[in-house]
Amino acid sequence: MPLTPALNRRRLLGGIAGLAVAPGIVHAQPLAGGRPVRVIVPFPPGGAVDITSRLFAERLGAVLAQTVVVENRAGAGGMIGADALAKSDKDGSAIGLISATTYCAAPFMHARMPFNPQQDLTPITQLTDGALLCVVNAETARRNGWTDFRALVTWSRAHPEQVRMGSSGSGTSSHLNIAAVNRFADAKILHVPYRGGGPAINDLLAGTIDMMFDVMPALMPHVTSGAFKALAVSSGDPIPLLPEIPGMKAFADLGLGEHSLVNWNVVTAAGGTPAPVAQRLFEAAQTVARQPDFVERLRPLGYGIVLSDSPAAAAQMIRAETPRWQRLVEISGARIE
Repeated sequence: MPLTPALNRRRLLGGIAGLAVAPGIVHAQPLAGGRPVRVIVPFPPGGAVDITSRLFAERLGAVLAQTVVVENRAGAGGMIGADALAKSDKDGSAIGLISATTYCAAPFMHARMPFNPQQDLTPITQLTDGALLCVVNAETARRNGWTDFRALVTWSRAHPEQVRMGSSGSGTSSHLNIAAVNRFADAKILHVPYRGGGPAINDLLAGTIDMMFDVMPALMPHVTSGAFKALAVSSGDPIPLLPEIPGMKAFADLGLGEHSLVNWNVVTAAGGTPAPVAQRLFEAAQTVARQPDFVERLRPLGYGIVLSDSPAAAAQMIRAETPRWQRLVEISGARIE
């Protein structure tokens, strides 16, 4: 079973015809009786999801003509924030960006879930997707001859578990991705989980670990400075932001031609949100996502805009993606008690 996305979706990568949307054009009546709408961010400030959520919230407030505030509820790989969203009021007063790992992978990793993602959350629309970037410590790469990703994998086969890959935690997309690389390419890379991406990056800078597969915003400054060397992206094809960095299809000879991991985020409300409220949120989110400046602000994060045709289509996409992420969990052996 190839690990390639099977998404029914529409991608907007740029060149979007600008839709000049006046504040309040989506609906005259405010959501939640006019109370502020909370955008719950299930990760710490400064990361890709936080930045995206803040850009989205800023524009959503103008579209809805009411106050929208951002609330970070970080921890447990996004589970704390998602749980808070699942238990929030069902009136559109709380929404959040929920990732593929929470929707599709977490139920197969966690021995006990505080909520059921596909029952206790209401998908509104997919908003973004993005690949992970593989970087290595530049000095370590020079010393070991890791001129490209193929050389890294080949070296790891000859030196089992001597290539140490840091991640922001067990069960993250980074962990699931490297487990798949090890399986399909017969690589021998050791996964070293950290409690957050920041400490892992610090150790990669120091040479304590050798590589990372992670989201781009925190990694790119060190690629630009020369401290990190970028070798690959986790998607099948290169991404527009880094067209010179190969995707997994370039390594078909290593067994990775069918592998692709692309994480995605869905605008989400509490489970049981009435259909009319979900539709209002859908229209507002789509209006924000079509604003050219929003698209351009997301490009440096390595995110593309991907929109669902309806809330029902977003839910169907999640169901279709679940077996693929379940298989990644099984490959990784990740289990969180």
